[in-house]
Amino acid sequence: MKVENTAIEGVKVIEPDVFGDNRGWFVEQYNAGRYREAGITADFVQDNESFSSKGVVRGLHWQAGAHAQAKLVRVIQGAAWDVAVDIRKGSPTFGKYVAEVLTGENKKQFFIPRGFAHGFVVLEDDTLFAYKCDNLYCKASERGLMFDDPALGIEWPEIGVEIKLSEKDRHHPPLAQIEPWEP
Repeated sequence: MKVENTAIEGVKVIEPDVFGDNRGWFVEQYNAGRYREAGITADFVQDNESFSSKGVVRGLHWQAGAHAQAKLVRVIQGAAWDVAVDIRKGSPTFGKYVAEVLTGENKKQFFIPRGFAHGFVVLEDDTLFAYKCDNLYCKASERGLMFDDPALGIEWPEIGVEIKLSEKDRHHPPLAQIEPWEP
């Protein structure tokens, strides 16, 4: 597998090795030993999936306090533009973001450590998004950040359809009003 560090420390793009022939393909999606060698030491305890249509925006979300989560995300089918925003208190890259296109075809993964708000916009209908988390979800610790806060400067891709948000995601505060993440 190929591991690429991004412009923000701790966030990584992983390209697993894909072995294909006339029958199809095989890919090892996760191997704890290989990921540890790559600097990803999270002990994943929960797997999640979401299925969405083109134009759906999910996020920006994180878990606060003792329920913080690192995530290893990927798209199984379809395509999404995935975003990680640094919300770590005192970080030199606080409020900055990195993004990656994840597709069922490119099989890339995005590792997002604790202390980041995470979200994505779906680029194709029938997109199946999967992610591993290193901590169990806790509703009381759920937090959100306004996905289109001008202070973040996120350049969401033009996708030719209206953005679809959940009612909850419509009401997240801007960066200036959140409590930065602390370990």
